[in-house]
Amino acid sequence: FDTNILIYAEGFNDQPRGARAREIRGALGEDRIVLPSQVIGELFNALTRKLGVPRGRARDICLEWRCTTSFRLVDAACWDGALSLAASHGLQFWDALILVTAVEAGCALLLSEDMQDGFVHRGVTVANPFADPLHPLLADALRHGS
Repeated sequence: FDTNILIYAEGFNDQPRGARAREIRGALGEDRIVLPSQVIGELFNALTRKLGVPRGRARDICLEWRCTTSFRLVDAACWDGALSLAASHGLQFWDALILVTAVEAGCALLLSEDMQDGFVHRGVTVANPFADPLHPLLADALRHGS
């Protein structure tokens, strides 16, 4: 999941997207959700700086996500891969880092509304969970659940 998906799932910003994010979280099962350490850090900053959530509450939200999903530390290989991907494909560095971390974690899908729906890198397909219609791989994953 990209950071925005977590923000929506927590009920901030956009209610229709929040409902969709929570539906996807439930349908996939938390054990199938991989979160890079970067995403948890971005979530904390977005909650406290942009949304005014008290720091203690933001910490609790971040810890819940970290403890209930597959948490991945971003290592040097991910950083190097992200630099190469950002340079070669014109992606924002932070988006490239999430994508490369998904590759390293063995993910098939990366859910993001910020990257191009359908973009594929080393076996990971970016799917916008708010697109209509859903990317076929995401629709299939939701049909088959956890």
